[in-house]
Amino acid sequence: MSQRLETPSNIWITGASSGIGEALSKALIEQGHHLIVTGRRQEALDALASGAGDKVTTARADTTSKDELAAIASDLEARGDLDMAVLNAGTCEYLDISEYSSDVIENNLTTNVVGTARSLDIALPALRRTVRKGKQATLVIVSSSAWWFPFGRAEGYGASKAALTYFAHALRADLAAEGIDVVVVSPGFVKTPLTDQNDFPMPFLVSAEDAADRIVKGLKKGKREIAFPKRFTWSLKLLGALPQGLIDRMSASMSRQNS
Repeated sequence: MSQRLETPSNIWITGASSGIGEALSKALIEQGHHLIVTGRRQEALDALASGAGDKVTTARADTTSKDELAAIASDLEARGDLDMAVLNAGTCEYLDISEYSSDVIENNLTTNVVGTARSLDIALPALRRTVRKGKQATLVIVSSSAWWFPFGRAEGYGASKAALTYFAHALRADLAAEGIDVVVVSPGFVKTPLTDQNDFPMPFLVSAEDAADRIVKGLKKGKREIAFPKRFTWSLKLLGALPQGLIDRMSASMSRQNS
């Protein structure tokens, strides 16, 4: 039976300065956990720590930088064993096919995949030390449900999240023998500063606070796959199960090039 978050835990959260990461940090602080919060903007991390007393340690870093991550490695265990790492830092850039640029693909992959992989350079050794002491350790990777259906303009974002989910599932297989749980979070549309820039309808949009609540509940229940909102994620899964020819026609009909 899962014992996640049953007692005060030491948790590292990347991408904590806004959106889901910020909301999740606030929810966990309220529940008495100690957080190490990482983001690119120190002022946003300081605002998160303000009023939280000794429950929050700020550790500013760009997760795509090996050097900056190495510089904060000791912070992950400054208050004790690391019980959970939530690798949430990410970006979303859409591609205008009429002005195709591989930079858009690279930017999505660098932040979402490489940044997550590099975060493991410091998180995995800390989680392993926790397990060696007979304690539970959990790795949480925040992906997306977007890659379940080939949406136009999402070549870079969807590909990065597909790669990230595969990466997480392969890690789950390799780390099972070590006793480190790997959890994949696959949200639908969540209202954040990133999605505020979207210029298209976002069905079943949920708030960052709602997303954080769903993640916490899923973690406490011991889930390894946390996907929400159900109506949206199940719809995408059903669409993704259709014959490829039908998927192709539906996807093309929704593309802006044909609208």
